[in-house]
Amino acid sequence: MSGLDRPGARELLDRVLDPGSWTSWDTPVRQPEPRTEAYDAELAQARVRTGLDEAVLTGAGTIGGRPVAVIACEFAFLAGSIGVAAADRLVVAVERATAERLPLVASPTSGGTRMQEGAMAFLQMVKISAAIEAHRRARLPYLVYLRHPTTGGVMASWGSLGHVTVAEPGALVGFLGPRVYEALYDRPFPEGVQTSENLYAHGIIDAVLPPEEIADILDRALSILMAPREGVAQVADPAVEDVPDVDAWDCVTRSRRPDRPGVRRLLRYAASDVVPLNGTGQGESDPGLLIALARFGDVPCVFLGQDRRGQTTDHPMGPEALREARRGMGLASELGLPLVTVIDTQGAALSVAAENGGLAGEIARSLANLVTLRAPTLCLLLGEGTGGGALALLPADRVIAAQHAWLSPLPPEGASAIVHRDLEHAPDMARAQEVRALDLHRRGVVDRVVAEKPDAADEPEAFCRRVGLVLQHELAALLASGAGTAESRARRYL
Repeated sequence: MSGLDRPGARELLDRVLDPGSWTSWDTPVRQPEPRTEAYDAELAQARVRTGLDEAVLTGAGTIGGRPVAVIACEFAFLAGSIGVAAADRLVVAVERATAERLPLVASPTSGGTRMQEGAMAFLQMVKISAAIEAHRRARLPYLVYLRHPTTGGVMASWGSLGHVTVAEPGALVGFLGPRVYEALYDRPFPEGVQTSENLYAHGIIDAVLPPEEIADILDRALSILMAPREGVAQVADPAVEDVPDVDAWDCVTRSRRPDRPGVRRLLRYAASDVVPLNGTGQGESDPGLLIALARFGDVPCVFLGQDRRGQTTDHPMGPEALREARRGMGLASELGLPLVTVIDTQGAALSVAAENGGLAGEIARSLANLVTLRAPTLCLLLGEGTGGGALALLPADRVIAAQHAWLSPLPPEGASAIVHRDLEHAPDMARAQEVRALDLHRRGVVDRVVAEKPDAADEPEAFCRRVGLVLQHELAALLASGAGTAESRARRYL
């Protein structure tokens, strides 16, 4: 860990907050009774060494001119440990942030519960977690920057409840500290497990960033999370263009072109801002699904897109992708943000791992979540739409489709194998099953078809920008219409 930039709490505040904007909320602490002389001496030494009266700082400032509440640990004060007094200070600050409708930024670094205070210190995890949850239930953002080290009760409470969670490079981050593990089990904890990078690889945190980049990512995230949901300026409706009547099998083959633009190019050309997220937050991620906070024009959203680049023959989209998607659905509902889902998949995995991972149940839960989601929803059928993995992201207040996109319970080849016991009838099955965007539009499943001229793969940037204008218009209209109410949710049942 030597040689890395590890700022203390006050230095971090200076780097992250706008100059001169910090206002402390801290009042003098009262340490709990009874205390030993040795503990009093430790507290006195920590105060002299750090110039602080406790292991946490709380207050408010601005990031990019936007007011935020902040709670931060100082590791130099008794290893950032949390006792009763520190917990009281944290809870008061969180409750004040909630009452003042401020987003909350937290930066823990701690060995966990303060051992000198025993069980009562341990129990503080409960009330801290309760205060954070109340803040989240008030539809206010909670953003976390984990610093080296963050372990124990801090990691298992306010360190793990962020809507967005980022960590320092190379930081020790985990539950049971390695010294405790070695003392209990007489062997060292395996290297490389309790690190920021490993947590990112397992979909537990969203990014690994050095302190100098935190202000920017917080500013961008908050510009999306705190964007107005009411009074959003309406976006002119792009002209609805005539779409040629292209054969169904031609649509299928065009949708499979390897150079067809997917969700990454769509975001690059059509979104005004993107903050990528990562994984389920619970130890899983799947490259077949992209999750992000995004804005199209001025309208914010949670974005869930099936990523054609991340889905391969060796690694088709698995149940982890749908669990990741359901994290995004939860964010949209909790924060009152519109949800955009994008369908582009050859189909979910057909494998032992997928069955053991509960794929069918994840499809069912995704459908249930979408039809009941208390937020505006918009689905884009971008390319291939095969099977339950595609259907899992379909129910929405509005559904738009690219001209050559399609939706089918099986790929046409699979349908041909079932009905005709060969693959040669796949084109006939595509036509008979009416899988095209035009067919779905005629039947009322798709609300709008976006033209390809003549193929998205031949005009990727122009096509993505055209889709982006439609997304801007549709999202603004959904916010204005009050979508997400019980009445509007009933229309998602198709």
